Amino acid sequence: MKNGSFLRLVPAVAFLLAPLVVGCASDPVFVRGSEVEGLDDPPMSTGIDKRDMEQLLHENMKHLVASPLAKAWADAGDKPTLAIFPMLNETSQHVDSQLQAVLSDAETFMVNSQLVTVVSRERQNQMIAEVERQHGGQFDPNHAAQYGRQLGAKYYMTGKVYTSDERTAGGRRVQYFMFMQVIETETSAVRWQNKAAFTKALINQD
Repeated sequence: MKNGSFLRLVPAVAFLLAPLVVGCASDPVFVRGSEVEGLDDPPMSTGIDKRDMEQLLHENMKHLVASPLAKAWADAGDKPTLAIFPMLNETSQHVDSQLQAVLSDAETFMVNSQLVTVVSRERQNQMIAEVERQHGGQFDPNHAAQYGRQLGAKYYMTGKVYTSDERTAGGRRVQYFMFMQVIETETSAVRWQNKAAFTKALINQD
């Protein structure tokens, strides 16, 4: 077949195949959240996801702003300095990136609350890297008070995420907990703490 004849056939073949391509409705497609209402709502697994993290953080922050400590901050009006340190991941899941997002959300919440002066996380990371230089530069929760003093923070916020996992022959239930504290740097006294929790499950509906 000559090249010219072949090229004339291409549009015709494409036209004939178009209904077949469109008709493959079962094929997966890429979508944006703005294109599918409620896309982030259904759970995809029993693993913890972004929405779950946001829910746990929201419950803890709601408890904090209603606490006696927040009232004392508001009454004093001096906006003491607060450092927000990394949360420990005590689950078996790889959620470190999600925990970093949670820290950013917590930082934003506390800044907007106007109750405290929040230490820049970039400054915190630089200082922690200097202190832990001989140990890989990673955050060590045992040195949190030392970090706070070097940052000049009167308080620091810290926490952890952990789970309780139960399985049966036909199902699974995972309980997630986010435990948070605000600790006074100078005395190591716990000034506020709270635990938020929720459950995800795989249920056998037979």
